[in-house]
Amino acid sequence: MFERIISELGPWVWMVLGFVLLVMEVVAPGIFMLWIGIAALLIGVVSLLIWGADFWTWQIQVLAFLAMSLVSTYVGKRLVGGRDDGTDQPLLNRRGEQMIGRMATLAEPIKDGRGRIKLGDTLWRVSGPDLPAGTQVRVTGAADTDLELTVEAVLD
Repeated sequence: MFERIISELGPWVWMVLGFVLLVMEVVAPGIFMLWIGIAALLIGVVSLLIWGADFWTWQIQVLAFLAMSLVSTYVGKRLVGGRDDGTDQPLLNRRGEQMIGRMATLAEPIKDGRGRIKLGDTLWRVSGPDLPAGTQVRVTGAADTDLELTVEAVLD
């Protein structure tokens, strides 16, 4: 079936596939289909140039497409995804880490290593040594997986 489609459309099968993949990229953007679509278009251009060659069978075309997809995806990743621009607000979406160093009063005592503090308008779960409610504490860390802060008592 694949061989029949390729023989009927000729080198244009790769152009059609390339454009279909580019349209899919527009419909569901994610930059991944872009590179595979570019690979299909490149194989289409090569097919237009050497269509009559005996070695350019559909199996070789598919292998060339797979190799070109890998190459174009790698190059695309290096061009687009490899940038690590610094930001003036590195903690923007890391709320827990923004709290490190702040002082607070325990809203609930820390028992068995767990308690709560109020920072701003939010009650935060905290872990630390057992302390009574009302104790002044300093936030010393933030857990990566949940909104839990680590605190220590502030000694006057």
